[in-house]
Amino acid sequence: MYIAIGGHSEDVMSRHETRRQLLAKTGTLGLALMAGCMGNGSTGTDGTSDGMNRSETDGTGDVTDPGDAPRTRIDRFSDAAGTLMVRSDANELPEPNEPIDFDQKPFVTEGFGPDGEMVTYYNFDVQPTTPAPIYALFREGEETPLEDQRNIIDVIPGDEGYNDFWHVHEVTVPADYEANTATSVQDLQDGGYDITATDVLKNCPVVPDGSTASLRHGEGDTGLVEGWYEGQIVSYFLFEETPLTVTDGSVPVSPIYVTFNENPGEDGGGPPSGFVTEDGGDRTHNVVATVPNDDGYSPLWSINVYDNADFASVSDLESATAATLLESDVATVNCPVVSVGTP
Repeated sequence: MYIAIGGHSEDVMSRHETRRQLLAKTGTLGLALMAGCMGNGSTGTDGTSDGMNRSETDGTGDVTDPGDAPRTRIDRFSDAAGTLMVRSDANELPEPNEPIDFDQKPFVTEGFGPDGEMVTYYNFDVQPTTPAPIYALFREGEETPLEDQRNIIDVIPGDEGYNDFWHVHEVTVPADYEANTATSVQDLQDGGYDITATDVLKNCPVVPDGSTASLRHGEGDTGLVEGWYEGQIVSYFLFEETPLTVTDGSVPVSPIYVTFNENPGEDGGGPPSGFVTEDGGDRTHNVVATVPNDDGYSPLWSINVYDNADFASVSDLESATAATLLESDVATVNCPVVSVGTP
């Protein structure tokens, strides 16, 4: 089943400005082996409001077989797309459009939950709090998305306003509409279809075709989902460890507490120095304030940095909040929790 997501960004600060601010605040340069940093979106290109009829023109056309359509080139690690995870000569991040294996460092991290649970989460870098639009099509009088119709988005990584988090919009099409006649936002505009914003959010990072992320909390599907972007096919993951809803037009956030090998402000400190880990292992003492099924859980985390001198004493939320806090609300990062074990 395909999903629809949509939203409107309000902050016009560029991703480059965001990265500079974060690095200045943490005293860092280069690749961060973590998921997280502030990002900002901009208003979507469709320019519509909730429930607005897009156009009075006839948007019907030929059906496009997704199997015959070209695929969009995706690069999550370009200067335009990345914030901390940016490709350089000093790292080995995948090349543009190269499939990404997210089941390896620096894309997966082990830490603690609020009660000392062992948690694992993916790292999808900084994302803004304003979701991006995605559109799901429904025939008139039907309550389920149109079978075989791919969802439609109008931004991809590197575009102004892109976000892994999507605000679902329902598009009502005529009863005789054929799946995949519309393959772009322009087609929806030309079709004059009614579009209504829901309150549903989905976490769907757009990735190169062939990418893998095999972990999910619960019984979630680990495969890629196909969508349309300007007449081309895009691929994205779907993380549904908990239902998400739009809150005052934004993606809800939850706190995470992290510490680095070198504290921010020190030479080479902050994200480039990497998270502190236990001797002989990969487990950090990063602590998420909530886990799936908790009230207030969100995979978009607001980063708080504590002094690495307190690393050994931190193992749950109580001890994390008692540690010396060096920076608060540094960035918001997309890190869906995919595993929760016993303390």
